[in-house]
Amino acid sequence: MTMFQGKTVLVLGGSRGIGAAIVRRFAAEGATVTFTYSGSQAAAEALAAETGSRTLRTDSADRDAVIATVRESGPLDVMVVNSGFAIFGDALDQDPDEIDRLFRVNVHAPYHASVEAARHMPSGGRIVVIGSVNGDRMPVPGMASYALSKSALQGLARGLARDFGPRGITINVVQPGPIDTDANPADGPMRDLMHSFMAIKRHGRPEEVAAMVAWLAGPEAGFVTGAMHTIDGAFGA
Repeated sequence: MTMFQGKTVLVLGGSRGIGAAIVRRFAAEGATVTFTYSGSQAAAEALAAETGSRTLRTDSADRDAVIATVRESGPLDVMVVNSGFAIFGDALDQDPDEIDRLFRVNVHAPYHASVEAARHMPSGGRIVVIGSVNGDRMPVPGMASYALSKSALQGLARGLARDFGPRGITINVVQPGPIDTDANPADGPMRDLMHSFMAIKRHGRPEEVAAMVAWLAGPEAGFVTGAMHTIDGAFGA
């Protein structure tokens, strides 16, 4: 598989779970891959050694650090923004500083990274942001801030598609449902509840999400932009 031979790819948030699957997919298809991590240094170093990728420590809550990482990565053919996190609990009890950090990671970082990447991207460049089906549907209490942040990415993609389209750059959002990762394991306590909402009653695999990202980043998706691509076993149907 050499679809991305000679292409330069940056994955923000690539050390674990979906991000690691995306790094593996692009590396397997011949790309030169750089990925960032925040707290998982051992996992990042192991993945870099496995895939021949380069890794950088970057706090996605730090706007200037995110912009610098994108800028210093040089002209990119593909950028994937996967970094993000969730806070659970009653909105009335949550720490406002933690909520603001969530917005910096989940909303501000994708916006500033996308704008910076587009400054130097060639025609045919691809930006893919990992959102969530919770941007469309939130069936349980305690995740309002997360749902808000993932809905915001929809407006980001629609708006930046207009700005970047004349230069031949696409931007899309991939919206996973329950995916088997450390953050949401297939055997976790929420499994039965989540599966009850789904037509395909299992967690998705990170590799399935990576495959959708690879298609959006490839030559067949040149006319696809400003769109949401949900991969959730009909969780949100």
